[in-house]
Amino acid sequence: MENLLKQIKFIQEIDRLKLILRRSLICGGERRENSAEHSWHLAVMAITLAEHANEEVDVLRVVKMVLIHDIVEIDAGDTFVYDTKGYEDKEEREQKAADRLFGILPDEQTKEFMALWHEFEARDTADAKFANALDRTIPLLHNYMAEGGSWKTHNVNRAMVDGLSGMIVDGSKTIAKAVEELIDDAVAKGYLAE
Repeated sequence: MENLLKQIKFIQEIDRLKLILRRSLICGGERRENSAEHSWHLAVMAITLAEHANEEVDVLRVVKMVLIHDIVEIDAGDTFVYDTKGYEDKEEREQKAADRLFGILPDEQTKEFMALWHEFEARDTADAKFANALDRTIPLLHNYMAEGGSWKTHNVNRAMVDGLSGMIVDGSKTIAKAVEELIDDAVAKGYLAE
């Protein structure tokens, strides 16, 4: 019963992820995406696109990673990928959040969630590389579908977007090629500044 109470408390706490707004607009551009929606979308992408990973991946582990990786944003907030100042203390803020949030769970689950989160952040396994490729791909799709969305709002240009493509290539060369074509088209249509 003690484990169940801890798990229920954690489930209640992570509901707050729905309140964390990201910079990306949803594909139609009507509103900003929240971090819970982002995690769900990544999980579906992992199931759908696993065949395109550079190496064989454990889809369940990838799904767990993408569902867990942004829970820390409840305390640490979402750090915009192009916010260099925000990245100065991102690691410290997120580790503190991970300690508190995953620490709500029973010990074995705390260890599992923390290990998956660290693996995602380290990007040194096939599963983590693929999970990160998806995490970098979905905002590009959102911005493209929203005709520039947060790219325009935050003066993001092609060089900035291209600077993140290495993470996509590391996880899936196939997805990276499709993203490169999408970026070319976004520039041609005026969604993304050259």
